Parts: sequence; structure tokens; C-alpha cells
Amino acid sequence: MKRLFDFSCSLIGLIILSPLLLLAALLIRMKLGSPVLFRQMRPGLYGRPFFVYKFRTMTDERGENGNLLPDEERITPLGQMLRKFSIDELPQLFNVVKGDLSLVGPRPLLMEYLELYSPEQERRHEVRPGITGWAQVNGRNTISWEEKFKLDVWYVNHQSFFLDIKIIFLTVYKVFKREGISQQGHVTIEKFSGHKAGKPL
Repeated sequence: MKRLFDFSCSLIGLIILSPLLLLAALLIRMKLGSPVLFRQMRPGLYGRPFFVYKFRTMTDERGENGNLLPDEERITPLGQMLRKFSIDELPQLFNVVKGDLSLVGPRPLLMEYLELYSPEQERRHEVRPGITGWAQVNGRNTISWEEKFKLDVWYVNHQSFFLDIKIIFLTVYKVFKREGISQQGHVTIEKFSGHKAGKPL
């Protein structure tokens, strides 16, 4: 039932939102050039890797050493607007159609984090990751990694169709209120450094 709901809603969403998707793609192409989409490998169900898609929000500017500049120096005004209204996340509806993502589930993080999780934190991969989730409607990027993972595992233990509906409605509310977009001092949130039994490695 969850997969059927995900597929149907994401396909309908892509059709309804196609003018917005095309407009965003056109603006990114004009302001940032190609590629329009940002593609990155993330862990999916049971940690299996897949490529997640987002609209590009940053430049590829590099410093004298050849390394990419910090996120806060590369994000553009257009990118900030796309993130503010979560428009940069919309291409992930294609991931939902493919079956890589669910509409609701723990957010897929970086592959490099897999070896840093505690056994309890690893349980977040027992369900298909989502575009939005319980952690996203309860603080998103303003809460600590420990709180975020606890909320993810809570969702794994309590997932239901009606909980998913509640999270979707709360997500829409949060997007319009523009809450939890970034952590203080960061474009989104600081990197996860790894924790075992609640203590930094």
C-alpha cells in the first residue's frame, strides 16, 4: 500500500508541478549553467547505494588549492530561494517513481556516514529513505544529529500509513513557514563526525 501510494502521488506530483520544474530548470541553466541537476550517491534501503537527484543550488567555484570553496561561499541567491521553499528537492519525485525513495522516511545521508553509525542508528536503514520524514517535521536541520537519529528510529518503530499522511501535511506547513532550513553558522547542517553510545568518536 505504501509503495502504491508513493508511486501514484509522486507521478501525479510530477505532472502537476511540471511547469514549476521547467521554470526552475530554466532559471538554473541561465544563472548557473549546466548541469541543472545535482546527482550524488546515497544509501537507500538496507544501505544499498543509489543516485539521488536535486536541483543545483551552488556554483563549482574553487580556491587557489583547487578545492571547492565552502558551501556558504558557493550558494547563490537563486539557490537560497530554491532551498527556502524546498524546490531543490522536487526532482527526488523521480527517485520515488523509480523506487529508490519513499515520500516519507529517514532522509538519505552521505555514504561516508555508514561506518560511523551506532547499531541503533543503523536501524534508520531498515525502511526506504524518504523525501521528508519525522525528523524533518520535528526540527529538520536545527536539531542535533543524535536527536535526528532518535526521531528516525522512532519512525522505523511506529511507521504507518496515517503517520505518513500526518508527516506530509506537517511538511507542507513547515515549507510555507520556512522552518528548520539551516543550522546556525551553516548552509544546512554541520557534518556528522560519528557517535558510538552517544559519545563523539
